[in-house]
Amino acid sequence: MQSAVPSTTPKRSLRWRVVDIVVASVLAVAIGVVFKLWEFGYEPISTVAGLVLPGTQALFGGVWLLAGPIVAIVVRKPGAALYAEMVAASVEALLGTQWGWLTLEAGFVQGLGAELVFAVFLYRAWRLPVVVLAGAAAGLALGINDTLLWYPGLDAAFKAVYVVSAVVSGAVIAGLGSWLLVRALAATGVLSSFAAGREHTKRDQAERGPRVDA
Repeated sequence: MQSAVPSTTPKRSLRWRVVDIVVASVLAVAIGVVFKLWEFGYEPISTVAGLVLPGTQALFGGVWLLAGPIVAIVVRKPGAALYAEMVAASVEALLGTQWGWLTLEAGFVQGLGAELVFAVFLYRAWRLPVVVLAGAAAGLALGINDTLLWYPGLDAAFKAVYVVSAVVSGAVIAGLGSWLLVRALAATGVLSSFAAGREHTKRDQAERGPRVDA
């Protein structure tokens, strides 16, 4: 006879909870402030990079892609990456930026790039390779969008270097960087209500091994 054993695995839900909205918004606003602050660092660094090899200034654009992957890893709900980039871009625009309200257009395009990757994996895969791929996709969106809007008259070589640099920046800064930042946040315990926090707890317990009482 075969006995049925009830499953104790909680049913996975893609519906947003109130805590998801609150945490996603708080993180996105905080990163939006970082976006604004990064404008001051980006200008001198990108100018030097552009003089050395035109187009490589995009290597430092990955900071503006952080919101999508970070919030997506934490919330793990459809639309999280796009929502986060839009909120962060809105904060940057409200604080005043040289790109004006086109910042929102950039946020939409870049957030959509990351969002599409997570959607392809049905919002089930949150491993490092997937997050890096999402960051790279956001970087690709940044590179193409910038070359169309801001550098339409420059030659194909510049545009190729710019797009490739943006993809590399997205993969490293927004992809790997986001993954490491979320792990650091999870280690503090503030993400205990989310899968990212619970996964960190399980890893920590596994690394420590079984407790041996004297």
